Amino acid sequence: MGPAAKAKEGEVVTPGEVVGKGTEAVAGKGCYLSTHNNTIYASITGRFTRSPPPPGSTDNVTKVMARMASVDIMCVGPKSVKEKFSGIIRQQDVRATEIDKVDMHLSFRPGDIVRAAVKLLALIFLKLSLGDARAYYLSTAKNELGVVSAESIAGATMVPITWTEMQCPLTGQIEPRKVAKVT
Repeated sequence: MGPAAKAKEGEVVTPGEVVGKGTEAVAGKGCYLSTHNNTIYASITGRFTRSPPPPGSTDNVTKVMARMASVDIMCVGPKSVKEKFSGIIRQQDVRATEIDKVDMHLSFRPGDIVRAAVKLLALIFLKLSLGDARAYYLSTAKNELGVVSAESIAGATMVPITWTEMQCPLTGQIEPRKVAKVT
């Protein structure tokens, strides 16, 4: 295979071979993304496979930073996951409009339960029995996605009052969140 050719499904690839473009997929297990040319390369020898991402997920926010929130994926669709999967909600994936005005600390807090969708269309990884360090890129940029459950400072389960606010039923305290529209 030439240096710029993409790997085909089932083909054996070796470290340094191109397996895809960063605009088409996410580098998974056994691959890495080169940021200077947005190309995904194999980092180990193995058979190339393309795996579809999971559908919507339910996630527990573990850490909120200025440009992203880290989450532990608890459920994919209606099924709970048996092993730990990590996800990232980036600032540009919180809502569909006014992306530059999103404040992650006003959208999520650690402990929030969030409904999110997988952002990218495919994941690329090599099937080998190595540990998996990938994190799924998640999005809450639709009305039905966002915080579905949150605990107030007083310890009560908060009630959504607008798409950007939740209220503690005990204290009346209002806290900002990117609230999911409950259907």
